[in-house]
Amino acid sequence: MRVNKKYSCLPAEEKGIHIINIRAIEDIGYDQHESTLLNSLSKNPDADCKYGLYFRDGKRKVDYILVYHYKKSSSGKALTRRVHHNDSSARSTKQDQPLPGKGVQLEMGESEPHVDYHEDDKRFRREEYEGNLVEAGLELERDEDTKIHGVGFVKIHAPWNVLCREAEFLKLKMPTKKMYQINQTHGLLKKINSVIQKITEPIQPKVAEHKPQTVKRLSYPFSREKQHLFDLSDRDSFFDSKTRSTIVYEILKRTTCTKAKYSMGITSLLANGVYSAAYPLHDGDYEGENVEPNDRKLLCEEWASYGVFYKYQPIDLVRKYFGEKIGLYFAWLGVYTQMLIPASIVGIIVFLYGCATVDENIPSMEMCDQRNNITMCPLCDRTCSYWKMSSACATARASHLFDNPATVFFSVFMALWAATFMEHWKRKQMRLNYRWDLTGFEEEEDHPRAEYEAKVLEKSLRKEHRHKETDKEKLTWKDRFPAYLTNFVGIIFMVGLTFAIVFGVIIYRISTAAALAISSTPSGRSSVRVTVTATAVIINLVVIIILDEVYGCIARWLTQIEVPKTDKNFEDRLIFKAFLLKFVNAYTPIFYVAFFKGRFVGRPGDYVYIFRSFRMEECAPGGCLMELCIQLSIIMLGKQLIQNNLFEIGIPKMKKFIRYMKLKRRRSLDHEEHMKKKQRYEVDYNLEPFAGLTPEYMEMIIQFGFVTLFVASFPLAPLFALLNNIIEIRLDAKKFVTELRRPVAVRAKDIGIWYNILRGIGKLAVIINAFVISFTSDFIPRLVYLYMYSENGTMHGFVNHTLSSFNVSDFQAGTAPNDPMDLGYEVQICRYKDYREPPWSENKYDISKDFWAVLAARLAFVIVFQNLVMFMSDFVDWIIPDIPKDISQQIHKEKVLMVEVFMREEQGKLQMLETWKDKDKKKGENCNNHSPRLSRSRSGSLSSCHSYPLDV
Repeated sequence: MRVNKKYSCLPAEEKGIHIINIRAIEDIGYDQHESTLLNSLSKNPDADCKYGLYFRDGKRKVDYILVYHYKKSSSGKALTRRVHHNDSSARSTKQDQPLPGKGVQLEMGESEPHVDYHEDDKRFRREEYEGNLVEAGLELERDEDTKIHGVGFVKIHAPWNVLCREAEFLKLKMPTKKMYQINQTHGLLKKINSVIQKITEPIQPKVAEHKPQTVKRLSYPFSREKQHLFDLSDRDSFFDSKTRSTIVYEILKRTTCTKAKYSMGITSLLANGVYSAAYPLHDGDYEGENVEPNDRKLLCEEWASYGVFYKYQPIDLVRKYFGEKIGLYFAWLGVYTQMLIPASIVGIIVFLYGCATVDENIPSMEMCDQRNNITMCPLCDRTCSYWKMSSACATARASHLFDNPATVFFSVFMALWAATFMEHWKRKQMRLNYRWDLTGFEEEEDHPRAEYEAKVLEKSLRKEHRHKETDKEKLTWKDRFPAYLTNFVGIIFMVGLTFAIVFGVIIYRISTAAALAISSTPSGRSSVRVTVTATAVIINLVVIIILDEVYGCIARWLTQIEVPKTDKNFEDRLIFKAFLLKFVNAYTPIFYVAFFKGRFVGRPGDYVYIFRSFRMEECAPGGCLMELCIQLSIIMLGKQLIQNNLFEIGIPKMKKFIRYMKLKRRRSLDHEEHMKKKQRYEVDYNLEPFAGLTPEYMEMIIQFGFVTLFVASFPLAPLFALLNNIIEIRLDAKKFVTELRRPVAVRAKDIGIWYNILRGIGKLAVIINAFVISFTSDFIPRLVYLYMYSENGTMHGFVNHTLSSFNVSDFQAGTAPNDPMDLGYEVQICRYKDYREPPWSENKYDISKDFWAVLAARLAFVIVFQNLVMFMSDFVDWIIPDIPKDISQQIHKEKVLMVEVFMREEQGKLQMLETWKDKDKKKGENCNNHSPRLSRSRSGSLSSCHSYPLDV
């Protein structure tokens, strides 16, 4: 625009904001008739505008809102008056203005009020930007007379011609007049489907979009040349509110506010504080007596309510209101929750099997039998004494609930479940793509981000300063190398911090166990292990929740300094970093208990020490699987209850209460503003801005890891995930409908990088469960004993087989118990869990042959289990087609019908041309039969005859 030439910017010295020369400001001098956007609403808004949903005329719908802060001061009014009245003089003297930064003197009297250059800079940037929006075809209307002091709103409306133009640019598929019949099932399948529909009718939402459709409109990318193909009987509803806001947002992103190399679109203006917010409006209120029916109210009643938790989600209505990307998230969450139902049922059966067979488990019965009189070696040096194995009876019986042969079956089942879930989602995704007219949709490269353009501008300016050519700059890996190095060092440091915290908790467990062992009461000594485990897990949970929030902020900062080019690149890199840090944070304590605890203990008389004073902790006689179950259950349930639900409910409520108190204080200062009814855009401004779907996906992905990675130790994990997700769906729905500003609808045909993360977790789960079964549980040692060492083919004697003997006279000096007579008798031989030679052997305390036999069996099981389950998962992936057969047929049918439509159109054109040619030929014959006197102008007559059909 020419406005760009009428003012220049001072060097950005304060907060990176360009300061406008005040004399150059006076040069702008725009005409009032050129800015239709400065029309303000009357103080008493007319009800025809439906309180902010329409312009003042009550006809033009508000498609988007821009919000800015302004200061009502006398200086601003004086400056505005000068801008209006000095138009002619400014234009006549603009060549005489001094350059910025070279002795600029403000020609203002001492009595002139102080001018805020920052505010004026923002104001003139807004005026230029809004002028460019008007040139792009949008219609604007300003409102500064609101209940929110110092906040102004610019309402944006996209007229019909702009909508058509942008829909063609964006290649939006719109429904045509052509309708076709959807293929229906026949015979037995039709009867089964009808029965299922009748059974599931009570759990179907009462939404028109959710009803099964028998006919569908043929869709085609919108074209202004082919408007006759589309059903334009109702132009007001042809482009719904979601599509209109998407079109306006695309215009806002590509519209610039200056002709300089730094392209300032809406993202740059928001980042620099020129505008404070930009959002589309909700359709209306969702609660109240006299509320008009709208999609938001319908979603609140049939979706965002805990009373309809048992119903299916109205996914099509969610997509219609929020767009495809958010619709796909809730569709994926619904499919995941449905798939958890069979997993929960099988997990409950496995748990009940453990409960039913606990009294028949021979190893736990031997451990609980006090007649065995097995004396165990002390758990710590000096303060701990010898103890009876029968005192760990409760732990042994509880371990059998989760460590039984059924858990192996459940691990295989969950691996196949994960593969089936992924295939089921791909098929569901294809159905949604067909229903939502996304077949053939390809994501185009997005507009560059504001930060990227700023870096490119800075780079080009440096090259210009060095007198180099600057054709078209872009950021290379050399420009980003410091950021990459910072990312690498930062991630390594964060992972190291997580390991250090886990190590600190280990020290706490060891020291606390030694301190509690000093207790003189037998009951206190017997509950040492449970107390230490429970308190350590709670500490881990608190640390995980705190670090989750910290790591989320650090991942965002690390991604920002990389300066990705587009929003999609930014989102993918942020997701990768956040997932990596949060995955390590959530699962490191669980990995320690599963694979490291009790592995590096040593033996009595030769224990491994930390800092030469703390002895490494060892597993209970029943194994570490029970402790792993406790760790997994507390962390999983704690994260879901505190982080996912309590935070999601509590923090928005607290923010809403703070905003309410601020508004209440302002209303008490201005009674007139308090009496006015709020406009729709004012109400939406007080809502929380939409922060993206990354946090929503992240918590579900971490939960998916809890459900699949260590499911061999906790079969009830799918059940607790199911109960959480039933609440989570309605909680997220309520948040989107009532607590957040309406997000801009984004087209997407899949869930993006999250699908690859899910597949990776599914593959990793097979490996981890194989190691949990073989190394953490006693499944493999039991099999080895049963088939190699058992004398009668039963598990009798298994406990004694897994224990080694130690002569108490071989204790190192200062490590023997202070009270060796604590059990009432002198102990000469104590037992410990390991496969080692007895003290009367030639190679006493060396690793025995039994250890190597068990280790070989464990490794063999890992290899066989991993390859077998991987093969079965791949077989499931191969046997289930990604695209349902009926959907592929419907897509093919659409292509054929579209070809028929265009062929008919072409035939109609050819027939019309042939008709015109026939008429032209007849007219020529008529001209040939004219009198000879007209022969001189024959050519002219013929040309006029030939022009007749064209005029028609």
